[in-house]
Amino acid sequence: MLIGDPVLRERSREISSDELATEPIQALIDEMISIKRHANGAGIAANQVGETLRVAVVEVEGVNPRYPYKPEIPLTVMVNPKIEVLDEDVFVNNEGCLSIPNLRGDLTRHLNVRVKYLDRDGIEHDEVKRGLTAGTFQHEVDHLDGVLFVDRVEDPTTLATWDEFELHGKDEFVERITKLVEQVGS
Repeated sequence: MLIGDPVLRERSREISSDELATEPIQALIDEMISIKRHANGAGIAANQVGETLRVAVVEVEGVNPRYPYKPEIPLTVMVNPKIEVLDEDVFVNNEGCLSIPNLRGDLTRHLNVRVKYLDRDGIEHDEVKRGLTAGTFQHEVDHLDGVLFVDRVEDPTTLATWDEFELHGKDEFVERITKLVEQVGS
């Protein structure tokens, strides 16, 4: 789904453990993983594939061609995720989105968050995420709440196409974000 499709603005509904175990939900998860990998995305939420269910997938394998500066994140399937902000520390991230092709912009993300979710097998997880990885998890949970990254961009002059970001903003951003990753570990 692309920006403008109303499904991206809906808050996704939670699913039960019984529903999670069904073939349609498991097939949806497999489809989301496949789409995310094919697009070289860092994550994808169910409403991005037209389903208003609280399911999201996050994964960064090796050096991602879209986000070569992102630390690796093992495949994480989140069902009914909740994010808790752990402190007031924030950082400025430059984000893009599979649902908003060819556009990036700066926004503020929390540096340290706790993420609680069920995995695809219904097992509970309670994890602390930091730095750029925390930003990735916040981006996907925002999707499940009907929020797009452009809604969080405070300064619209930071919006740029991928090509213009590559020419005018990438080097500064990568230098800044690499220092952050070195500082906080992810």
